[in-house]
Amino acid sequence: MQFLDHEIAPLGMGCWPIGGPMFSGDQSLGYSNAEDSMSIRTIHAALDGGITLFDTAAAYGAGHSERLLAQALADRPDALIVTKIGIGIDEARKQLSFAPPQPADVLPAIEGCLRRLNRDRIDLLLLHPNETPIADAAPLFDAMEAARQAGKIRAFGWSTDYSDRAVAMAERDGFVAIEHAMNVFFDARQIQETARSHGLTTLLRSPLAMGVLSGKYGATERLAKDDIRASGATWMEYFKDGKANPDFLRRLEAIRDLLTTEGRSLVQGALAWIWARNPTNIPIPGARTEAQITEIARALDDGPLPPATMNEIETLLDRDAEWSIERPR
Repeated sequence: MQFLDHEIAPLGMGCWPIGGPMFSGDQSLGYSNAEDSMSIRTIHAALDGGITLFDTAAAYGAGHSERLLAQALADRPDALIVTKIGIGIDEARKQLSFAPPQPADVLPAIEGCLRRLNRDRIDLLLLHPNETPIADAAPLFDAMEAARQAGKIRAFGWSTDYSDRAVAMAERDGFVAIEHAMNVFFDARQIQETARSHGLTTLLRSPLAMGVLSGKYGATERLAKDDIRASGATWMEYFKDGKANPDFLRRLEAIRDLLTTEGRSLVQGALAWIWARNPTNIPIPGARTEAQITEIARALDDGPLPPATMNEIETLLDRDAEWSIERPR
């Protein structure tokens, strides 16, 4: 598919897991077990598997994820990097701050991303905070447009699950993409339709439900205390008390055989479901190891799930009504 004048596979690598430690006060907001040399090998394995789009943020590891991408992609200027601003970072203390971003913050934040990424221009810049009011977001995008005119970014968009945000900004020059949550448990129909009707590219976070759809986490496996999924955050629905949410494990068992049709792994089936919904969706599953990203990349070999399988999944999957409406992830 074409994206930003590049021919790319409809699949990216999410770089939150490689960022390592980051905190809001004492609360850990990173994934556990990140190791830099492994992360760089994982990025190279993604390239070997045909993945040339990498999704990161200034917040991931308080800048560390961007620095790792700069190191791993030093000789790959053709690789596309999506990064996000709008969350404050203290690199030295690995602290994040969540004060509402101001227009005056935009250019310094872009300059910080450029330094850490060691690039002259950002391919796609996203506003990171999901629920920023439209009136407050507009001047932030004005500042992004000024940066685009200055050649510091190629295009911009918003990481948001709300259709009204997408509609409000969709007609701006340079606004090309929405990043939103979507997976087989949460079909995000409204924002998918909104993006399609406005010609926006859709990047999909949480396509594997933060790992639940990998099948690695049963009812008894408990995550490390420093893992964001064990944080007990109110928005953390896929995991409860450091373990996979049993409601989602039950739903996964109902459709496991369908997702693994034609020899796919669960991971590959979950991504195939996304492409069956729209072949131009770009899921961005997070990965921390070579084995994870290699399995993810192999989903490209088989493409979307067959229509009959998609229909059967819909008959078996028990989606809560609340998962059909827009809500933050």
